[in-house]
Amino acid sequence: LIKEEQEELRTSLDQEDPELPQMKEEQEELCTSLDQEDPEPPQMKEEQEELCTSLDQEDPDLYQEDPEPPQMNEEQPYVCDTCGKRFSDTSKHKRHNAIHIEEKPYSCGTCGKSFCRQDKLVLHMRTHTGEKPYSCKTCRKSFSKGSSLKVHMRTHTGEKPYVCNTCGKRFSDPSAYKRHTAIHKEEKPYSCGICGKSFCRQDNLVLHMRIHTGEKPYVCDTCGKRFSNTSKHKRHTLIHKRETVCGKAFKNKYYMKKHYISHTDEKPFSCKTCGKNFSQGGDLKVHTRTHTGEKPYVCNTCGKRFSNTSKHKRHTAIHKEEKPYSCGTCGKSFCRQDNLGLHMRTHTGEKPYSCKTCGKSFSKGSSLKAHMRTHTGEK
Repeated sequence: LIKEEQEELRTSLDQEDPELPQMKEEQEELCTSLDQEDPEPPQMKEEQEELCTSLDQEDPDLYQEDPEPPQMNEEQPYVCDTCGKRFSDTSKHKRHNAIHIEEKPYSCGTCGKSFCRQDKLVLHMRTHTGEKPYSCKTCRKSFSKGSSLKVHMRTHTGEKPYVCNTCGKRFSDPSAYKRHTAIHKEEKPYSCGICGKSFCRQDNLVLHMRIHTGEKPYVCDTCGKRFSNTSKHKRHTLIHKRETVCGKAFKNKYYMKKHYISHTDEKPFSCKTCGKNFSQGGDLKVHTRTHTGEKPYVCNTCGKRFSNTSKHKRHTAIHKEEKPYSCGTCGKSFCRQDNLGLHMRTHTGEKPYSCKTCGKSFSKGSSLKAHMRTHTGEK
């Protein structure tokens, strides 16, 4: 009796879920195809797996499709009905299909730009809020995306996992790698519908189109000036970040602080040979060559050697004989702009260098330096 009941139960279960064997077969096929799928070098694959594990919950930009090399059709069973592109799993296939559907239900409340996925909207919003939740533990630089932080970390480690198969050049981030490979292909699939100019990258076409449309989406928060691309916008913002003492601009606070020391009396770098102090480590390095006699900079024309780059550059100008800087008063020409500046003082009478001991003024810093020795007795 018990045996008969067990057989009846087994029969009823088989009838209730006839699709289970089929689902199991599909799962086994998918697992097999995914196990066989290894389109990238082991190092890159491990890196992607680690990234997915650590940042998957935190960073929506990691859901974006990573560029992958072509694979065999049997390893990519999911096909886009519109363009024929193949995918190894359903999630990538669905994300790609959204491009063709052109549904963009997620809109930015600030600028109105729409997106097909919510995670893309979240990333976009950071361009307005300035939020940068991912910080480098080494240099404290912050980023809006976790993937950007991961690429940045390679500047500290020196890691360059992306290798060009044509020339062997290595890259630390996939975008630079992709741009480089386009050089070898020389394909320009992205064409401007207005003037017909072609580009190898879609982002270059987008930038070019702004010439025709006049679009300037990047706005300076300080003065409201608008720009068509990020590089121009970044260069402009430096104007507002000028150092307050002399007005010189710097690309970041580190260099500004480093320069600011030159305006103070602080000289933390000391020469171990003669005890002379310097405000910059680079100045100390150049100074030590007066003791060692090292002259690493060589003139390719006459072979003369120099201890620092500034002297080397000034010397090479002699061979070029180019004098692009002309005096508007007397017409005299100079190969360097600073020489023109010194010359102009002969017309203006300007003497910006003053002796703190006797008050005498000079047109050149070197003249003041020579004068100071009359007070110190230094020879």
